[in-house]
Amino acid sequence: MSEPSVHHATINAITANAGRSTLAFKQANTDRHHGTAFWFNDLIDSTADSEVISQYLVTAAELTRYDLGELTLRPELCDPVMSAEKLLMTDFADGWTVLGDLGVAVLPTAGLHAHGTRKGWSWATDEITDGLAANDEDIARIGAEPQPAYILGHDVGETRGERLMAVVVGEVARGTDGSVHWGSTVPEGCAGAPVFVGTELGGGRLKLVCVGVVLPGEKQNRIATFDRIRTAVRELADDAGPEPDSEPGRYQEAGRRPSWWRRRPRRQ
Repeated sequence: MSEPSVHHATINAITANAGRSTLAFKQANTDRHHGTAFWFNDLIDSTADSEVISQYLVTAAELTRYDLGELTLRPELCDPVMSAEKLLMTDFADGWTVLGDLGVAVLPTAGLHAHGTRKGWSWATDEITDGLAANDEDIARIGAEPQPAYILGHDVGETRGERLMAVVVGEVARGTDGSVHWGSTVPEGCAGAPVFVGTELGGGRLKLVCVGVVLPGEKQNRIATFDRIRTAVRELADDAGPEPDSEPGRYQEAGRRPSWWRRRPRRQ
């Protein structure tokens, strides 16, 4: 493929595979802490017939440190489509677990699923899967030479309530400190979003990889990479055990959360 072809193919692959993976959020009743979160399925175990996963929302930890959060419900994420456009979550900061010094926080999604069930709808999302999230080798390929990259986020439009999804085109590269950075300004509202790269494999094939989470910053924002995120999430799961009893955060009404571990049929 030519360079323009790889560019367009990567954008098409992102929207096709992850277009419903993101959520816009902010601190409720304010014009602060606009961010993007995304759904991530961590593969715990796999057999010939099924997979065991734990599912989280993932975002930048810096954007979660307040009591009342507001999530934007895009119509395509709900089945059936909801009339409400916002979902308020109390005890917002308590729901998130900060992953060490990565700058990333994760939220088990069982409360989101339980809320939808109580209200008569279910989430219809894409997820960043274990196969899409970058591994050690993928991250090692990112060097000092900038390479095309793409943020899938929700910027803050000219009318402040607007949080449309956008694919932001830019570059990633490894800095002198060894960490991976975004090479230009990140639009307001897109911090916490997933960052992707596409690699041509030959024969018209393309490998799409989610590098990690773009963190807040003025310019050349650091990216928390998925090799380290995956390790931290696995340690978190080992510490939590398969049946956590905690209930951080309430979505409009109280109720016991189901386990955030799931066994699902393997896709053929």
